[in-house]
This record gives sequence, C-alpha cells and structure tokens, in this order.
Amino acid sequence: MEEKEIYINIGKKIKFYRENRHLTQEKLAEKSGISLDYLGKIEVNINKPGLKTLIKISNALNIPIKNLFDF
Repeated sequence: MEEKEIYINIGKKIKFYRENRHLTQEKLAEKSGISLDYLGKIEVNINKPGLKTLIKISNALNIPIKNLFDF
C-alpha cells in the first residue's frame, strides 16, 4: 500500500468514527485540540497528520489509535 492510500484511509476512518459518534468536525477538533480547518483537511487527504495529532484524535474519539489503521 502506498503512502497516499494510507493517508486517504486514515482520513476515511476518522470521518467514519466521528460520524458514528455523532460528532461534528467542529466538536472533534475542539476535543482533539486541533483546528477545524486542519481536521477537515485530514479527512479529505489534503493534510497528512503526524503521530501526535493521530493520538489526539484517537483519544478524542475514545478509540485505540490502531483502529485508525484498520483498513
């Protein structure tokens, strides 16, 4: 799997878990401590999040970080 595909899938997973928990992008961004713009760009594969950001997002979603890589 190529790097681009990995980031596309991570963005899709974040969106899936966010919607499954009935969170808006704004609410997840707030809970994660990242900007709304940045989160939106992660979900559509414009920005590539680092490990610290993925940890913040997974903690805010209350899921193990490994779930973001389960594709």
